[in-house]
Amino acid sequence: MAADSRGGPLDLTSKLYQEFTRPQVSLAANGVQPAAPVVVELDPTSFCDLACPECISGSLLNDGRFTAERLTGLAAELVEAGVKAVILIGGGEPLLHSAIGEVITTLHTGGTSIGITTNGTTIHRHVGVLADKVEWTRVSVDAATAETYGKFRPGRGGRNRFAEVIANMELLGSRKSGKLGYSFLVMGRRAEDGTLAETNAGEIAAAAELAKRVGCDYFEVKPEYDMEHYIRGQDPELLDTLSAQLSRLRELEDDGFTVVSPGTLGVLGGADGTAREVKEYTTCPVADLRTLVTSSGAYFCPYHRGNPAARYGDPTTETFSAMWNGERRRRVRDDVRPDRHCRFHCIRHRSNLALFEMREKPGETIPDYDPFL
Repeated sequence: MAADSRGGPLDLTSKLYQEFTRPQVSLAANGVQPAAPVVVELDPTSFCDLACPECISGSLLNDGRFTAERLTGLAAELVEAGVKAVILIGGGEPLLHSAIGEVITTLHTGGTSIGITTNGTTIHRHVGVLADKVEWTRVSVDAATAETYGKFRPGRGGRNRFAEVIANMELLGSRKSGKLGYSFLVMGRRAEDGTLAETNAGEIAAAAELAKRVGCDYFEVKPEYDMEHYIRGQDPELLDTLSAQLSRLRELEDDGFTVVSPGTLGVLGGADGTAREVKEYTTCPVADLRTLVTSSGAYFCPYHRGNPAARYGDPTTETFSAMWNGERRRRVRDDVRPDRHCRFHCIRHRSNLALFEMREKPGETIPDYDPFL
């Protein structure tokens, strides 16, 4: 059920061995920055139409966006640089940007694969380009009912958007050529006395059933992170609920529907309620293969979104290639150390270990199947 086998969505290390990315991967494995990353995460805007209390980017929201001209120009620069895949994400809600359709078309025409993470409220406005030109669309829902959705994903002004989001997913599900996913973040809130007051964990199975019914290709359930990207360890009293809910998911899987759940879902927190991931290496070769570009700056890694120490350029005034190949990125590349600055859970920690191993054992190349390393 965790889909960790070769080719599965969580099998990030096997993706490193694909034929078309091996030149860049080999350089990164040996400590050399490639001429361009394989993947760019791009925040078109910091604005969002929801007001989720647990939003990991809450402190960075509603603080700027690219102009339409600059965003479309940036998309063309990514194509020209040879970036293999772009994930439109946030930050804010990417589909709210007025130029998003033109950006998707520019990337698609240039042969760059596109993925989108969205809250789903405006899918209907862009369903044509999403259905025809996007490799995958993942919608963050975190609920199976309007009541729970309203608690954890309230709209600005209190409007409940659950019915609209589900209708939009069903619309895209009926027309898509790429994959459609339903994302469920397991969340819990505590009362002043420390007891668990609210959680959405009891709706996991119902949400997966809904995802399958509206035409999703996969359902992703994952743990909550705090504002510093540390995993919030699950409350012990939730573990039985999680186990019961996850066991029901196995019955839903078939050739057209997959459940994705990472091994970190059942992690228990430490004394402060979070889980640490110690890293013993001092450089991050994955950061030479993936980067983040936002209207507030270009950042060494998506985990360091908004961190001034990890900012290496201003994409509102500089070209992508100038930032990527500039002196500031070289300094940031030396200064950001995983052993000191990345003690949170990193989904690509195992990819880094594999890249270090490639220095001595390059391994066999495998056929291409997924550019989203």
